Amino acid sequence: MKVEALDSGVVRSPRRVAEHQPHREFPVRTCVGCKRRALAGELLRVVAVAGRVVVDGRRRLPGRGAWLHPDPDCLAKAERRRAFPRALRAPGALDVREVREYVEHAAHHGAGTSPAPRGTKEAGRPVMSQP
Repeated sequence: MKVEALDSGVVRSPRRVAEHQPHREFPVRTCVGCKRRALAGELLRVVAVAGRVVVDGRRRLPGRGAWLHPDPDCLAKAERRRAFPRALRAPGALDVREVREYVEHAAHHGAGTSPAPRGTKEAGRPVMSQP
């Protein structure tokens, strides 16, 4: 470790930020249903709008958001724990009908929260342009 001596005679070591905070490339969020941490891209962002919980598919709606796996079990746990009003800091009960429909549709169709990355084939190889 490198040590610096200042003019005042005080010896200081450089900050070791990298050891205290691991470098993350992608944001990590916690599901309000199962309390597991996951990449934000794997979770749904939901917000409270006029007494109901709505899915923020583009992740651009204003206000406080909560994160949820697109899984009926996580939704059931969140509802049972009354996690949405607490996480969204909303007074009273919230209607989660829209989120339930979205999650059931996603589970039925096997859809994830985001489409496959553009520019990749099924095998994960980049798409090569034809001359």
